[in-house]
Amino acid sequence: MSYKYKMVQVPQAITVSSPATGDEAASYLQGEVDKMAESGWEFYRIDPISVSVQPGCIQSLMGQKASYTTYHVITFKQEA
Repeated sequence: MSYKYKMVQVPQAITVSSPATGDEAASYLQGEVDKMAESGWEFYRIDPISVSVQPGCIQSLMGQKASYTTYHVITFKQEA
């Protein structure tokens, strides 16, 4: 069986109203999975992906090193 895949990046921070209930991340994920399921996509997995950002010329001359940010990506699959 052959699949095609779609990735959706999770925001760095999820904005919630006060008071927080403690399940905001799960609620966000549930909403994304439900939305994609309506279009025929099946939830597959979540992965962290680290991105290296190299400093510009002036920052390099001043000794700044690369900075790293980790993002999370939700992967969905669908039969091709």
